[in-house]
Amino acid sequence: MVERMRCELFPGDLDVAVTFYVDVLGFTVERDERSSASPYVALERGTVHVGLARREEAVDVDHRRPPVGVELVLEVGDEVSDLVAARDRAVGAGWPLDEDLTARPWGLVDFRLLDPAGYYWRITTG
Repeated sequence: MVERMRCELFPGDLDVAVTFYVDVLGFTVERDERSSASPYVALERGTVHVGLARREEAVDVDHRRPPVGVELVLEVGDEVSDLVAARDRAVGAGWPLDEDLTARPWGLVDFRLLDPAGYYWRITTG
């Protein structure tokens, strides 16, 4: 698998954000869960993927990080073994994990870390 990158953005108004990404930037809606308990919309344009999760205000970091801003997502492969290898590489380099390997309610497994400038990365399977 070729690595892919996507970003997660946290707008207060999903309808306004979706209109912008579709009408202005030419993205298409891949998945629309605006009516769910945790509103989310997945957009794509070619190999570029943008996730929009409604966030009206900062949340407790125990609930979900980042509380505001951007979550950068690196898909390192389709197998958990690919993910374990990426995690082992980070740990082997002496880099602290923000959160170790965790199975998520949406069906993926990931680990999370902050880069030297404080950007929040989620490393996951595809």
